[in-house]
Amino acid sequence: MDRFRVEVLSATPNPQQVIWAAMHQDYSEGFVYDDRDRFPDERKAGELMIKHLLKGDRGHYGPIEHPQIVFNVGYFPHSTMQQLRTHRTGISFDVQSGRYTGERIIAAAKGELDVEAVFYLRPVGDYGNRQGKKYFYSPEQRQEDLDWCLAACKRYQQRIEEGLSEEHARGLIPFDVRQHFVMSCNARSLMHILDLRAKADAQLEIQKLCDLLMVHFRAWAPELAAWYEASRLGKARLSP
Repeated sequence: MDRFRVEVLSATPNPQQVIWAAMHQDYSEGFVYDDRDRFPDERKAGELMIKHLLKGDRGHYGPIEHPQIVFNVGYFPHSTMQQLRTHRTGISFDVQSGRYTGERIIAAAKGELDVEAVFYLRPVGDYGNRQGKKYFYSPEQRQEDLDWCLAACKRYQQRIEEGLSEEHARGLIPFDVRQHFVMSCNARSLMHILDLRAKADAQLEIQKLCDLLMVHFRAWAPELAAWYEASRLGKARLSP
């Protein structure tokens, strides 16, 4: 959907082995590092982790906190970043600043950059509000809103040229400016985010973010992601 992107900057290379080792140390007499040549491979480690930590709704999540993954999230609206930052347990963020990144707004004002590369508007379609009222966001309404975003870019440019600081002028722009950010989390906190924001009643844009996070989750920790998808994804369960 849209221009949204999620890329992995870094990740624990053997996350399921790390989880298995942490689990194994809980009941091992020895120093598990010394047995690393005899660790199960990544796939087998994932299967054992599911069997001993999670299967049957055991919910022993502590060892799952050790592997880390760092995402670069791009082109999402400011409102999505705000929703995500509400949940900070085990998660860190660095977010593109509106104080230092106003050149793209001026580029849009000059016609050098598509205004939709700077601001996000929902696509034309049918929607509903929290009170259950249904409505249609029309092409005409969307075009009017794009025109308003462009006018705001031009007003921003004007005020900057008149000497206002970036943090002052940014108060003139529409709320859903696109923001890139870096987000780091562990495997457990990643599932926490997905539990809370991949639900059917979550806002559209953060659901799309969760879809992109799941793509990387499946590639990074396949057995854990498959268990999560079958057991928890979209079920609106209390987060682990």
